[in-house]
Amino acid sequence: AGFIKSPLSQKRLTQDSVELYCEAIGNPIPEIQWWFEGNDPNETYAQLWDGARQDRVKINATYNLHSTSTISIANLTDDDSGMYECRASNDPDRNHLSKSPKVKWIRSQANVFVIEHPDIATQVVESSGKLILSCNVSAPHLTITGHKWIHQEKVLEEDENAGAFTSYTINGKREEHSGIYECVYETNPQIRGQLNISVPPQVTAYKKSEHGNEGDTGVLTCKNPSFPAVTTWSWYKSGHGVSALLENASGRYIIKSSGNKTELRILKLDIEQDTGDYFCNGTNSYGTGDATVNLRVRSRLAALWPFLGIVAEVLVLVTIIFIYEKRRKPDEVPD
Repeated sequence: AGFIKSPLSQKRLTQDSVELYCEAIGNPIPEIQWWFEGNDPNETYAQLWDGARQDRVKINATYNLHSTSTISIANLTDDDSGMYECRASNDPDRNHLSKSPKVKWIRSQANVFVIEHPDIATQVVESSGKLILSCNVSAPHLTITGHKWIHQEKVLEEDENAGAFTSYTINGKREEHSGIYECVYETNPQIRGQLNISVPPQVTAYKKSEHGNEGDTGVLTCKNPSFPAVTTWSWYKSGHGVSALLENASGRYIIKSSGNKTELRILKLDIEQDTGDYFCNGTNSYGTGDATVNLRVRSRLAALWPFLGIVAEVLVLVTIIFIYEKRRKPDEVPD
C-alpha cells in the first residue's frame, strides 16, 4: 500500500470544524484507519471511529479502484488539538488479534492546532437613513492583515487594514437590507463575526391580481424576502366586511407553506364564491406582515366571446349587404 494524498496540518478556531483527507493505493485495495494522539505527554495513540467524541467525529470512506477516507470534526475544542494519523494496510492479518501482520501499517500524519476563538463585539446602529455595522475583536488576537464584509456569500467591501475594529455602512432602511452579515478578519485561521439585521416579515405577493377559469384550480402565492424567515403563515378571504380564515380542512383549499413562501390552491373555482380579495399573513418573532391578492374567476365560455363577437359582426355585415342589394333599383335599360 502507498499514499496518493496525505492529510495536511491545519489551524482552526474553537467551535469551528476541520476536515482531513487521505487516499491510498495498493493491490489488494488497502484499508484506511484514523488514529489520534493528544498533546498530553502521557496520552497515547487511540483509534477514531465514526460517531466518536459525542458524535462530533464523522468518517467517510470509499473502496473502489483505490481507498479514500475523510475525517471531519465539528465544534472543535482545545482537546481536539494533536496529531492525527492516517494508517493504510492491505495485509490479510492487519487486524488479527494474535498474529503480527507481515506488512506493517503505513502512516501519514498531520497536526491540528485548535486556537481559542476571540470574542467579537458586534453592533448595528441606525441613523439618518443609514445602517452602520461594526465589529471589534478582543485582544489578544492573531495578526490581522485585512477585513471583509460578506452578505449572502457576496463580498461587499474589503480592505488591508490591520486594526481590530472594522465597520460597514449601508444606505437605506433596516427593512430594505435585512439578513445575515459577516465581518471577516484576514488571519490564520480566519476570524468571523456575525450580525443579524432582523425585521418583521415584509410580505409581498408574486402577482397582485390572478385570473382563473371556472372549474379549474386557482393558485395564489406570497413570499417574504426579509430576515428572519416566517414561522407561521395564514390565508384569509374578505367578504361582507369580514375576513374569513382559510384552512386545509375545508376540502377546497390546500395551503402549502415553507419558510419564506406560501401557496394557496383553490379547487374547482366558482365565479360567485371565489372571486374577491385574499390576504396572506406571515408572522415571525419580530412581528407580522401581509399582502393582498385579487382573484378574478372567468366563465368557461369567456374564451369564446371574442369569436362570437366576430361571427356576429360578419352576420350583421352580410345582412346589411343582402338588404341593400334587394332594395337597390335596377339600372335603366337604354333604347
